[in-house]
Amino acid sequence: MGVPHKYLVKEFEDFGVSASAESLMQYVSERIHLHVPRYNWVGFYLLDKTDSCSLVLGPHTGSFTPKAKISFDEGLCGVAASMGRVMVADNVAVDPRYIQACDMVKSQISVPMLVRGKVRGVFHVESYFLASFKPDREREFVEKCADIVAKCLQATAALDFVNA
Repeated sequence: MGVPHKYLVKEFEDFGVSASAESLMQYVSERIHLHVPRYNWVGFYLLDKTDSCSLVLGPHTGSFTPKAKISFDEGLCGVAASMGRVMVADNVAVDPRYIQACDMVKSQISVPMLVRGKVRGVFHVESYFLASFKPDREREFVEKCADIVAKCLQATAALDFVNA
């Protein structure tokens, strides 16, 4: 695997085996924020249970307070959720989709988390450095982390279905 921070990926996979999706998301947020200094905000937006076209703030860690709710038609998180595609802004100052929560943020990535082909949330990371999410390195790491959490969400959804 060419993914940077392989030790974190392995740690998240191991932790996710017995963790709830929410505890895994908090763990991922905290560990990445602690171990990857150029990532200044790490967190999750989850599909709003009362509005299927909005995301609500989930577990996160960072140096500023983000927006609590984002609709699918705003911000890179919203675009990632509505299109089901990874969205990267190497320079948020020139990206009109950026929702400013902190004027020090320079780049960000939003990775949709799919469960059975439907977006259940978005893993979102912001950096105070330009172009922090290179396609062949950091982007792969962030996408892998989102995939680990999506698998945990899928397992949780399967349990919810069985217990319904």
